[in-house]
Amino acid sequence: MSMENFFRVRAEKQDHIINAAFAIFGRQGYRKASLGDIAHIAGITKGMITYYFGSKKTLYLYLMEMCQASLLDALTTQISEDTNFFDRLHITLDIQISAIKAHPALLSFINSLYKESDSEVTAEIEASFLSDQGQYDYLMKGIDLLQFKPGIDPQVVCNFILWAGVGFAEEIYQENYDEAKLNEMISQFHASLNLMQKTFTEMDAK
Repeated sequence: MSMENFFRVRAEKQDHIINAAFAIFGRQGYRKASLGDIAHIAGITKGMITYYFGSKKTLYLYLMEMCQASLLDALTTQISEDTNFFDRLHITLDIQISAIKAHPALLSFINSLYKESDSEVTAEIEASFLSDQGQYDYLMKGIDLLQFKPGIDPQVVCNFILWAGVGFAEEIYQENYDEAKLNEMISQFHASLNLMQKTFTEMDAK
């Protein structure tokens, strides 16, 4: 996708447009969201949105790319060679929360991806890192499976934590981004991961 005109805009204006798009797509879903609504929230004309992105789908896919850059790419560069599954989860949580604090509306957009049913974009969503299989493959890559207690299926544990993460994200979203409440919830989620580490593996939490 080519968006040279958008990238020439000052960073502050780019953020206004991106956050507006995250918010509108997050609340309304792909089909109901309109470029006019996004432009209104961003404080620009609909024509400018079209000038920058060309189409609604191009903007939507760009937002998905931003999510990947903010989350998966950051994880790839920051996660060490440590093969401890739960250490990787703690790092993943911290990086995801940093991305949410930088772009609060990103969370509602990510939540909407899991519920999106419009055939114009579902194939791209299913192929993205946000898919359950994509997240599982990433989290388990290089993990030492011997750390899990006998009889414990690592995939079941991973899926359980991913599902818990979706509920965690939904609760954050329901709080309308209250940072104090968010920090409290983060602390509780880290504590929950420590408890699961003691339950499912042979290793003690750090």
